[in-house]
Formats: sequence, C-alpha cells, structure tokens
Amino acid sequence: MAIKTAVVGMGNIGRNHCRTYKANSQAELVAVCDMDRARAEAAGAELGVRPYYDLEELLRSEVVDMVSVATAGTENGSHHYQPTMQALAAGKHVLCEKPLSNNLAEAKEMVSEAQRRGLCLAVDLNHRFTPATALAKEKITSGEIGELLFINMNLWIANRRDEPEYFHLRALHSHSVDVMRHLAGDVARVQAFFSKGPGRQSWSNASINMQFAAGAVGHLTGSYDMSMNHAFERTEVAGHKGRVVIDNSTVDFHWYPHGSKEEVHVQNAGGMTSFAETLPARLNRWIEQLVAGAKPQEIEGNGEDGLRAQAVVEAAIRSHETGAIVEVAQILSP
Repeated sequence: MAIKTAVVGMGNIGRNHCRTYKANSQAELVAVCDMDRARAEAAGAELGVRPYYDLEELLRSEVVDMVSVATAGTENGSHHYQPTMQALAAGKHVLCEKPLSNNLAEAKEMVSEAQRRGLCLAVDLNHRFTPATALAKEKITSGEIGELLFINMNLWIANRRDEPEYFHLRALHSHSVDVMRHLAGDVARVQAFFSKGPGRQSWSNASINMQFAAGAVGHLTGSYDMSMNHAFERTEVAGHKGRVVIDNSTVDFHWYPHGSKEEVHVQNAGGMTSFAETLPARLNRWIEQLVAGAKPQEIEGNGEDGLRAQAVVEAAIRSHETGAIVEVAQILSP
C-alpha cells in the first residue's frame, strides 16, 4: 500500500519533502500546494503532479492519506497551525515541520485535535533519526551506559536573520531539545542565559541548563553566529558505566566504557555521511510507520514530542526574561 501524500509549502524544505516521497516506493506524491501560484506551478511541473493554491480545494479534490506541512512564517513556525488543522479536520494524518508552532497555545491545540480525531501527527525532528543516535539510544536502553548522569549538546549554525528577538530559540532548538529528550527523557526544570552576537538585535546565543525528570542534569549551548565550515552538532551522554558521543553533525558515534581504556568509534554510522541525509531518514521512517499501521502514540517524533520540546524552549525564554528557574510543567499546564 502506497501512502498518498500532498505537501503544502513549496520552499526549499517543501521541495525536499516532495523529492523524498517521490523516491520512496511506499509513498505516492499526488499534489503540491502553495499560496504563491508561480511557486506551486513550478513545483508541480518539476514533480509531475497537480499544483494547488488553496489547501481546502486540494483536500476536496484529491484522495490523500497524509499531508506534509512545510510552510514557514515568523520564527519558521507561525504558518503551521492553519494547514495542520485543515488537514486534521479532513481526516488526514499530518507531518509538520518544526517547530510545531511558534505559539505554544496553537501547538497544544494541534496535538489535542490530532488526539481527539485519532490521527497521527508527527514533527520533522530529523536530528533524532540517525544511525549514530540509534546506537546511543541502544547503549542507554540496554543499561550498558548505566544510570544516566548528564547529557550535553551543542548546536551551532550560521543564520544571519535577526528578528524577531527569539528567532534563534524557537526556529532551531526544538531539534536540540528533542534529541536530549529522546535520550534522557522529559526535562523538568530549566535555567537559561542568552547573549547577542556582534551587530545583533536578537538573542543569537543560548546557554541552557536542564534538570531531567529522571534525575540527570544537562546543558545545551546554541548559536546562530558560527561557521558552517565545520561540524555543527555534538551530543554527549554519560552514565556511571560509560559515555557516548555523537559527533560530526550527527554522523559519528563514539563509545567510552569506564572500565576500559578502549574506545569504540563508528565513523559514518549506518552509512550516513552528511546531515543532508537526516531529512529522508525521518520522512521514510514516517511513511514506514504509516504503512505498518502504527498508532498515533507509537509514531516516533510525534506531535507530543514536538510540543514538549517547544515547552522547554518556552521555559528557557521565560527563565531568561525573569532570571528564575522555570518548571516545564508550568509551561505545559492549561
């Protein structure tokens, strides 16, 4: 069974969604949509599918099983709510770009609506979908790493966009927090400090301390002021029996057992050689789960994951503004 798919938003990310679905034998791209008629038509011609300029018309006219929402908006998230809610109302599963929304109230409503309708809602949290991350997760779930002690993550990229003031936090760090949550569980408390790079008006650097519900501590360092000429992502997880490091922009895996001087290094784990391969890895897993009939709560990187990652980001923003340690549960409460 091929999953009939439509993609909304024909920017670069949306086009990449389309190309991934076209290359997947278990998916069938049937339509594309963008309010910009020229962009929609260009994408339709390139991909050999019908273009639409209104999602409601697409949903009335085409038989689709799921919709990829690849729109953007303020902080790369303000245009996600409406098409997601339209697709859910039409009974379609949805994969949404991150952040689920830059407005936490909207994100809560999106997750609630999918749950109410029994539909699958996923988020493009592609940083978790790498073989190196899977190896790290295996060390944790098997108990080989021991009791978790700390998790540190760095995510640095170059992005010169400078407004609004929390663009860096909301547009990027749902990725970082999701990887940390994926490996160490829910975050309970957050303390954050931000700074502005040279010439910046927005907060382009972040230092975020976390305490996880299970007891481990963690730290995230993020920046929009760094070069893209070097590795831009590093994750380190330590337990009382060993330590793992995911390095070189999600590609390489290192294992350091405490009881030995030996190190295990898996370069290009699973054959993955670059970060560009993470989007197909995430989308292909989404299609695989839909074909297998996965229940909404079984979807990896689901709407609830996206919501909880965004809540940590919002807790960090509140901590920066108030100077207080912020309970994530307070952010998630109605």
